[in-house]
Amino acid sequence: MDLQTKLPLKAQQHNPIDYHSKIALFGSCFSEHIAGKFDYYKFQKFNNPFGILFHPLAIEQLITNAINEKVYTEDDLFFHNEQWHCFEAHSKLSNVSKDHLLEALNNRVNTTRNFLIEASHIVITLGTAWVYRQIETDTIVANCHKVPQKQFLKELLSIDVIVESLEAMIALIRSINPKVTILFTVSPVRHLKDGFIENTQSKSHLISAIHQVVDSRNRLHYFPSYEIMLDELRDYRFYKADMLHPNNLAVNYIWNRFQEVWISDEAKPTMQDVEQIQKGLQHKPFNSNSEAHQLFLQKLSDKQASLQSEFHHIQF
Repeated sequence: MDLQTKLPLKAQQHNPIDYHSKIALFGSCFSEHIAGKFDYYKFQKFNNPFGILFHPLAIEQLITNAINEKVYTEDDLFFHNEQWHCFEAHSKLSNVSKDHLLEALNNRVNTTRNFLIEASHIVITLGTAWVYRQIETDTIVANCHKVPQKQFLKELLSIDVIVESLEAMIALIRSINPKVTILFTVSPVRHLKDGFIENTQSKSHLISAIHQVVDSRNRLHYFPSYEIMLDELRDYRFYKADMLHPNNLAVNYIWNRFQEVWISDEAKPTMQDVEQIQKGLQHKPFNSNSEAHQLFLQKLSDKQASLQSEFHHIQF
């Protein structure tokens, strides 16, 4: 008996992800979940240097600034609620010190550019097509930082504007890294603060735009995390208590489906070894001084050393 409508997915034959890959992830909070999985399994990854970015124009701005080596100055900051903020970054970077914020922004711009040059794969997760335009400067912001809403106009990006933004991202990235594989996905998180119908509009604009630029022959791909959540996990038991965000069970399920498509067969035994070590490090013994536990720790240390001799970037 089949109790699911499963999406037919094929394993990626060209340039799958392995332990030599370098994966950059940008976008909505769902990209944080996937980055967490890459981190747990000790892949080489780099994610959201400016924090969570929900819409395509914010991601494009970050990539543009990184590639053009923008230098942030005091003019890019503002003071609100006893902290300094930047409209191009998430509030997790905000700081009581203006100098510390500027240092963080400029360091992360440089790090982003360097990683974009070296990346083998770039994963871009789009969360929403709704944006906020600051009235005073007539610019679209990445984050409003709880500035009063009367200072912004809310807009829905058209499909054409999103397509232009995605094409700009691709051209910019390929200008410094022509062989990189770029993977687009749409966050399964529902933005119901915009409204039920408005959320559907937003997601449909994102999906329509992405499918105008994806081209597997040109190493531009789409992974259906949004569709997996809606069709394979069609039940509220896969959501957190807010009924909006996927819970751990859903994240693990989507990650497993991602593995089926994008993780190379050669990498999977190493992933199993990493997971054994991770679980071993979390093990809490009844008697930490026992001979059995000391032997367990020695075997664990030997397994770590063996992995690290093969993959020098792996650190526990």
